[in-house]
Amino acid sequence: MNLMSVKRGQEEKMKQENENLVVTGFTANGIHAGIKEDGRKDLSLIFSDRPANAAGVFTTNAFKAAPVIIDIERLKTGEAQAILANSGNANAATGAEGLRDARAMAKSAAIALEISDKQVLVASTGIIGKRLPIGKINKRIPSLARGLNPSGFRDAQEGIMTTDQFPKIEYRKRVISGKEVSICGIAKGAGMIEPGMATMLSFVMTDAEVDSETLKRCLVRGVDESFNAISVDGCMSTNDTVIILANGRAGNKSLTGRSRERSAFQEILSEILRELALSIVRDGEGATKVIGIRVEEARTREEAKKVAFSIARSNLVKTAFFGQDPNWGRIISAIGASGVALSVGDVSLYFDQIPLFNQGRGVKGNESKLSEVMKKEYIQVIVKLGTGKGFFSAYASDLTYDYVRINAHYHT
Repeated sequence: MNLMSVKRGQEEKMKQENENLVVTGFTANGIHAGIKEDGRKDLSLIFSDRPANAAGVFTTNAFKAAPVIIDIERLKTGEAQAILANSGNANAATGAEGLRDARAMAKSAAIALEISDKQVLVASTGIIGKRLPIGKINKRIPSLARGLNPSGFRDAQEGIMTTDQFPKIEYRKRVISGKEVSICGIAKGAGMIEPGMATMLSFVMTDAEVDSETLKRCLVRGVDESFNAISVDGCMSTNDTVIILANGRAGNKSLTGRSRERSAFQEILSEILRELALSIVRDGEGATKVIGIRVEEARTREEAKKVAFSIARSNLVKTAFFGQDPNWGRIISAIGASGVALSVGDVSLYFDQIPLFNQGRGVKGNESKLSEVMKKEYIQVIVKLGTGKGFFSAYASDLTYDYVRINAHYHT
């Protein structure tokens, strides 16, 4: 089975499993507003029937897009009620006009929803450097709002897709504090993917009652283990946004930093974020393989992370995996270039438990086994540094001809 058949199978599975996604108190919708010329959905709205505790994590790019700037400011209150997002246009590098456009679309949504515009968060993804067609967007927002429905998360997810090949939706239920809690996460992303975060949007909706400070801590931890642990092409975007809304409709006892069941919420949130992040890697533009990179026996977690991403960002490593070449020399070179002080004699390297490098030299005799491993669509790379107990896992895709083709024609 090739990766495209896996993607098609995953899409069909999502269609069957996510037709009746419901998070109490939330409605959503996605429509075509005319931003994209091909008729695909390009405008999405998520709404909570009451103000929700809210938190966000955003790109660390110095040139943040207009919606990111606005959301960072609005989330200082720790509260929001709606998210309006568009695809096909990033509203980035658009100056003061871009900020005005972002505020204008939020205002239009607020009027349609009959709430304060300060309660509306905005997000954009697509081509950088062009003004939003704000007239088209504002004209379609009333229709978008009228179509809000409890099962609309899939439509909302389709509305934020750009070069994605399949939808990215995760949904879980769990009993917390004696109440059934629901969490739904949607995401988009396929290229320009790099920690801090990626060219990606992700929105998580839950009916759990979680205080705003705890919600922020849980989100930051979950993002660190998921969206900040992936790399497709090493390029950081201007628009990366992850937002979580928690409206408390489940009626559970409020989860705080000292709550015994806060860890249960953290577990399910982190699981959803990890699955969404892995879906982005699987959907990496032109990708044929997912490479899991686990670095162990480091002095610290940070050193393990440096080594993992030195491997994940290496174009030579990524092209070797595309060519099904178990080229351990490229990985050892990437490890040595990580900036972490290491002794080559302490480092060992494995592909799916098969040793390739140990005690300063290559391991021979496993060529036929490695040939079979390199044909797989998921390959686990394990690096042991021999310096401590720190560890970190990262995920990357291979680099293919199709990645170049797609991005050569995706222009500003």
